[in-house]
Amino acid sequence: MARYRIKMLILCALFAALTAIGAFIQIPTPITSFTLQLLFVFLSGIILGPKYGPLSQAIYVLLGLIGLPIFTGGGGFAYVLKPSFGFTIGFIATSFVIGLITDKNKSIKRILVSCVVGLLTTYAIGLPYMAVILNVYMQKAMSVWQILMSGMVIFLPFDALKILATVLLSKPLLKVMDHINPKSEQTGDDPK
Repeated sequence: MARYRIKMLILCALFAALTAIGAFIQIPTPITSFTLQLLFVFLSGIILGPKYGPLSQAIYVLLGLIGLPIFTGGGGFAYVLKPSFGFTIGFIATSFVIGLITDKNKSIKRILVSCVVGLLTTYAIGLPYMAVILNVYMQKAMSVWQILMSGMVIFLPFDALKILATVLLSKPLLKVMDHINPKSEQTGDDPK
C-alpha cells in the first residue's frame, strides 16, 4: 500500500508539471490563444481519481502562488487578482468531479460525460470569479454577456477538441496505469 501511495504522489507531481507545461503550449488564433491545460486537468481526474487528481492540481496552483512562473501569465500571489485565476482554481474541482464520475466506471461514454461536467465545473467557478475581478476590482462594468463571450463562448470549440483528445488518450493511458499500479497493489493484497 505504501508503494502505491508513493507512485500516486509521483504521478501527482507529474500531472502538476504537465498542467504547467500545458499553460505554455499556446495555440494562437485570430480571436485569442488557447492552452492545453484543461487536457491535463481532465486526464488527472480520469487517471488519478478523485483523491490524487485534485491533489495534482492543488500542487500546481500552490507552486504558482508561491512564485513559480507556471501560470499562463506568470506566477506569484498577486495572480489571484487576474480575471483568469478563477479558472485556475477551478482545475482542482474539475479534476475532483471527473475523478468522482469515472472512479468506478471508465467507459468511453462515462469519460465523455465526466469531461463535459468537468468543463461546466471549470466555467461555474471561473466565470463568476472573472466577473468579480473585472467588475469589482478592475471596475470594468462588463455585462454578463460580455463576460460569457470573453470567458467561455470563444473557448468552447477548442474545449470540445480537448474533450475529444481526452477521450482518445484515456484508454491507452489507463492501460499503462494498469501495468504501473496492479489492482493488488492498490488494495494492499498480496499478488502471490
